[in-house]
Amino acid sequence: MTGLLERIGAKLLHISAVMGGFVLLIRSTFFWIFRSRLEWRQTLIQMAKIGADSLPVTVMTSFFTGMVLALQTGISSQRLFNEPLFVGTVVSFAMVMELSPVLTALVVAGRAGAAIAAELGTMRVTEQVDALLTLGTDPVRYLVIPRFLAFMLVLPLLTVLSDFSGSVGGLFVAVMRFGIPDNTYWHDIIDFMETKHFYHGFIKSAVFAFAISFICAYKGLSTSGGAEGVGRSTTGAVVSSMVAVLLLDYFASSVLVAMGIP
Repeated sequence: MTGLLERIGAKLLHISAVMGGFVLLIRSTFFWIFRSRLEWRQTLIQMAKIGADSLPVTVMTSFFTGMVLALQTGISSQRLFNEPLFVGTVVSFAMVMELSPVLTALVVAGRAGAAIAAELGTMRVTEQVDALLTLGTDPVRYLVIPRFLAFMLVLPLLTVLSDFSGSVGGLFVAVMRFGIPDNTYWHDIIDFMETKHFYHGFIKSAVFAFAISFICAYKGLSTSGGAEGVGRSTTGAVVSSMVAVLLLDYFASSVLVAMGIP
């Protein structure tokens, strides 16, 4: 019994230390954002790595997701009403408000988030981070802020492209599988979609970008144990980011709906 209590206490202390370090990282990041000159060159490099390199897989994922949504919606409406109805409406609302921000965040977390954690983890175990401190350069200002800003700028833009790609995928199935005219498909979207629906997914993507960037940066900077530790940090960063996205999705949706942004 005593051993069990000791293990529980040690686990709680570890969780407290992790949460404390995570909060301090966020605090230090915003301190340097408002107090120092930003590394815009590094930010642009990270935007290219996070955004441009993630674009193909993001577009492909949303395109086929839109195709599946259109197929399922058309089949269901045919069974209920003997003809496919409001396929464009269902596809666009599902993609814009829910699937595009979530799927894009998961894809980018698995690709770019893992790369960030591995890169920072390698720098930590090879003492490059300590070298920056020795040279008088704060690692947060030089390493974390460019990646944080890149995530905040790029992920919402990728989500917008995902919205469009998913809608185009749904259009392809609607026209080829169910014979729905393309103008009817687009009118189903235009007649019902409002700006607030777009803002719903756009704001959620910014929340996801905030969480993913700090989780991956913290996991990377807290790496220890050599090459094996880098692997553990990278895996932990991806898993933690994906879990955070799914958890924040519900809470962010609840807050946005309460604010009148359905």
